[in-house]
Order: sequence, then C-alpha cells, then structure tokens
Amino acid sequence: MTAPTERADHPTTQGSDAPPSRRLTVVVGVSGGIAAYKAVSVVRGFVQLGHDVHVVPTEAALRFVGLPTFEAISRNPVHTSVFDDVAQVRHVALGQAADLVVVAPATAHTLASIAHGLADDLLGTTILASTAPLVVAPAMHTEMWRNAATAANVELLRSRGVVVVGPDDGPLTGGDSGPGRLTEPDEIVAAALAVVSSAAGAPPRDLAGRRVVVTAGGTREPLDPVRFLGNRSSGRQGLALARAAASRGADVTLVAAHLDDDVARQARSLVRVRVVEVGTAQELREATVASSSGADVVVMAAAVADYRPRSIADTKIRKDEQGDVLTLELVRNPDVLAELSASRLDGQVVVGFAAETAGSPDEMLDLGRRKLARKGCDLLVLNPVGWSHGFGSDESDAMVLDASGDVVGSTAGSKDDVARLVLDAVLATGRLVVP
Repeated sequence: MTAPTERADHPTTQGSDAPPSRRLTVVVGVSGGIAAYKAVSVVRGFVQLGHDVHVVPTEAALRFVGLPTFEAISRNPVHTSVFDDVAQVRHVALGQAADLVVVAPATAHTLASIAHGLADDLLGTTILASTAPLVVAPAMHTEMWRNAATAANVELLRSRGVVVVGPDDGPLTGGDSGPGRLTEPDEIVAAALAVVSSAAGAPPRDLAGRRVVVTAGGTREPLDPVRFLGNRSSGRQGLALARAAASRGADVTLVAAHLDDDVARQARSLVRVRVVEVGTAQELREATVASSSGADVVVMAAAVADYRPRSIADTKIRKDEQGDVLTLELVRNPDVLAELSASRLDGQVVVGFAAETAGSPDEMLDLGRRKLARKGCDLLVLNPVGWSHGFGSDESDAMVLDASGDVVGSTAGSKDDVARLVLDAVLATGRLVVP
C-alpha cells in the first residue's frame, strides 16, 4: 500500500473566486525550459481578459521562444537585461507597477534563484522589487522536481506566501512521464487571477488564524495488484469545503483519497491548502489523526470504505482459478469519525458526513440521527444519494444536524453552497475557542 504523500498547495481555479474585474498589470516571467512555448498561451490568456501584460524572459527562455513572439502576443516591448531602459530604472519600475507576477514555466534553477533572492537578471530584480502576489508554475523532469534541493526551495517559497501551481503528472520530454509537467495555461491564468481575487477579499475572514482539516474523495481497498473495492466519490464536496475554508482565512489540510482528475488539479492549486494524498481507509485514518492534532475544525467529507479484504492477493486473482463464484472475506475498517469525535480537544469542532439512501425525508432524518448518535460528532451533514444524484454531481442536497439531532440548516444547490452552509454551522456552534 502507498504511504500518505504531500502534494503542492495553493490557488483555486474554479468556483466562487471570479477573475478580477479591473485591468491588472501582469508580469509574466518565462524561464528556460522546453515548456516555455506554453508561456505564449499564458500571456495570451491574460491579454484576452483585458490585462496589461509585460513579459520578462530569461536569456535561456529566448533559446526556446523568440522575443518577437512575446512582443506580438503581449502587445508590449520585451526586455531581458537590467541595462535596458536604464533611465526609467526598469528593473525596479516594472516590479513596483505589477499587480501580479507569474513565472511560467519556473525551472528548478529559477525556483532556486527566487527562493534565495538572487537578482542576476531582469526577472530576478523584478521579483525582488515587487510586493505583488507571486505565482510560480514549475516544470521540469520528475527527478529534478523530487530532488531534495528543489523540494526545500519550493517549501521555502510557500512559507513566504508564494503560490505554487502544479506541476501536473503526465508526459515529459524524451519519452519520460511523471510529475513535472507544466500545468495547462488556462489553469495557470485562472489560478493566478484567483489569487488577486482572494486578496481583494469578498468572503468573510471569520476563520482567519484557524486550522481546518478536510477529508475528500473515496478510499480504495486493494484486492490484488489490479483491483480494489471503492466508491463513486469524486472529491468535489471536499474540494469545495477546503476552498471555502481557505477563502475565509483558514490554513487548511486536505486529506485526499483518489480525487477525480480535474478535482485533483484544482486541489493542488488551492490557496493556503496543504494536500496529503492517501489511498486506503487506514492511510486516511493515519493522515487525518496526525493532521487533526491542534486543528480547530475537522470535516470528514471523504467516503471511507467500511470494510477491507482480510488479505490482499500478491498476484492477480484469475477467474479460471476461482471458478464461477468468488468469495471475499471482508473485515471492518476503523471508524475514523467516531475515533476523532471521542478524542477531540476542547474547542475543536468535528463534522461528519452521511451519504444515505432512503424512501422518504422522515426515514432520511431518522438514519441521520442514528448515525449522529453512533459517531458522537458535533455536526452531521446528511446527503441523499442515488444512482444519478450526489456522488460526482456538481449539485447536492444537504441537511445539517447539530449534536442533539436538530436540523440547523439545509440547502439544495452547488457544492459551494453546501460548503458555506457547513462552515456557517461550525461557527454557529460556539465551540471554537477564541484564537
């Protein structure tokens, strides 16, 4: 089984954070990797949205894409040297004027330079001279991305508030494949603009200073090297909860179990969100228990398998060896929600989710209250599900029960609507200790 692993954090690409309506001055830095050709689409994306875009390529980047291309797409002159336009002190003026700085692609060398404050070219001086939000989109081979030096540089950048978008997992140059592929240009543009929208601040900041843990997706219990017991959860509701909590000021840990591909891409680029990837229910338990220590709020939105195979076959289970009937012996998984509820700290709020099928609203409510009594959590979010409703859908029905079983809120709408309802209910409990 795979041990829990961390993925990159930061900004949202979809949902409630709409792109800023005002015209921004955007600096797009381009470093020297093969993915530099995609920077043209990043620049075009900002320009098409009406923003004033200034491209600052490194000398190495111009080995991949010519300066005239960047000038034509950005509709602005392009400079590469600190000795250009000296009278205007361009290496400082451009950084001072920027509302947003985006580096795409960001090579391992460029990430190291930014992390350590090197200013040996126009891009470096521009970044140091700017107080605007900084977004970097790494692109490199997998071994370089996983190198301890790169990991340390990325962590240092995150600790300073730099937003890291990607990288994605996919085909690389030379026939290789793995983590290190540049995130698609439209996602980089949307993620970067969401950072500005978040800074402009529409949502309330009523979770500022809080630590929130959210579980999302569906666990998988392996039967053999190729098969598993799983469920239909996409992780969309957990993503919406993490996004909403972060937009309200919280520092969020998202324990992610097998998210849909588009959900995973968004999760990796959420602002102030640390993503921990897990596979099985046991891995989810370990990661959630570890993450919830000291957390103010724990929201268990993942669909966790109730049972797992007693034993896992080392080789593929073959039907010609099993006959017409295959018998599997299953054992119960740990009840993570009940465990967290029983061990929660003073001032910590634990929220459970219950996806149920029922023949009537009264039966649904009865199922929810019985589950609430078993789990002992502070709030229970009750979701009706079915073949075409609930899992994987963009819409959701939800009813929130408090610890006594009373209905304290309900909604029928988007996953974001449910997320807002849940967080409002968390705050309404009055259990959170004043930070």
